[in-house]
Amino acid sequence: MTSETNASVAMLRHTVATVAYRGGKAVRGAPEAYPNFKLTPMTRTPIEILAHIGDLFDWALSLAQGRQEWHNSSPLPWEQEIARFFRTLAAFDGYLASGLPFGAAPEKLFQGPVADSLTHIGQLAMLRRVAGAAVRSENYFKAEIVVGRVGADQTAPRMEFD
Repeated sequence: MTSETNASVAMLRHTVATVAYRGGKAVRGAPEAYPNFKLTPMTRTPIEILAHIGDLFDWALSLAQGRQEWHNSSPLPWEQEIARFFRTLAAFDGYLASGLPFGAAPEKLFQGPVADSLTHIGQLAMLRRVAGAAVRSENYFKAEIVVGRVGADQTAPRMEFD
């Protein structure tokens, strides 16, 4: 890999760790009714959004491996869907860290599935607020986000506010 590609992969891995941190915060401690909260008849529920994010990272992994596979998954129960979210992040991050060849440019992986997942995490956070169970705001610049830390175990927020 060139130094430019290494830098792109490093930034992509940091972004995936950011997805884990922010996504974990958006789903952690959600009230029992939240996964099925429906803002309007035309919007996805949080559990449907979370299943879609898992599909995005399955797709990202297939692209990185030189395949193009998309699946629309039916949502699992909430806790299982949260576990799937972190499992798909770990699988994708593991491939990024493996040194194996890429079937898609890191920039394309970012602009497609990874950036899309950040949009959906914002939706999850917004739906928490609308459902009456807001996630505390945070200065994410100060957060301890570490490349490779893509599981449910994340550091405590450093600077939250209301």
